Amino acid sequence: MAGAGRDPCGPGKRLIRDERFRRELELCEEYRIPHSQFLGIGDGTWTERDRAKALAWREYKRSVCPQCGTRYDDWDHGSEGEEDRYVAVLQKCVGCEVISDKQKELSDSGDSLHGMKVALVPAAAHAAMEMLRGLKHQHQDD
Repeated sequence: MAGAGRDPCGPGKRLIRDERFRRELELCEEYRIPHSQFLGIGDGTWTERDRAKALAWREYKRSVCPQCGTRYDDWDHGSEGEEDRYVAVLQKCVGCEVISDKQKELSDSGDSLHGMKVALVPAAAHAAMEMLRGLKHQHQDD
């Protein structure tokens, strides 16, 4: 399986061109099941084909940049007349903005940030947690 996911004519070439197949193998990895079982045609034992797919998936993942999600071969590397497959665009994430604002607020407050993380919690869940805290304190005061 050496080079799987890199050679357009070798093992793993389906991983490169078939997004659905990649998503299927990603789920198989998460659930720790063979692809044949995912497809509903297996009994849960790992066939030689399932093992080959799993190894190709591992190699494919190694060829993908963990930061941007592209592979080296996804870029034209200066070939004339070829356009890049990707374009860098600005995209705003309101959740990340809110987290960043809260981190700045904590930083400006002078409080120790050692070990602190900012998380997004659904507003309804937060309100319920606050209500429970209030009831717990009220009960302790009685």
